[in-house]
Amino acid sequence: MKGNNKVLIIYLIILNVAAYYVMKRDKLSAKKGEWRTPEARLWLIAIIGGAPGMWLAMKKLRHKTKHPSFRYGLPLLSMFITVLAGWFI
Repeated sequence: MKGNNKVLIIYLIILNVAAYYVMKRDKLSAKKGEWRTPEARLWLIAIIGGAPGMWLAMKKLRHKTKHPSFRYGLPLLSMFITVLAGWFI
């Protein structure tokens, strides 16, 4: 495995763990009525590679499931990022 591939894999792992955590924190904040993470920030994290982690969090935590943009957009973006990463690796 080339060095660049290792960097990409590490980047995606760290980003997706962070994306999961951000969704989890947003869900807890929603339950408590506290400050929420703006949807634009969630989408930014998803677009730069965190969509698979966010999709997993959405499914496991039942968060943002009523929003069509998340319900349909995150799975599509996740598949795109996964295929693209697989192509580079």
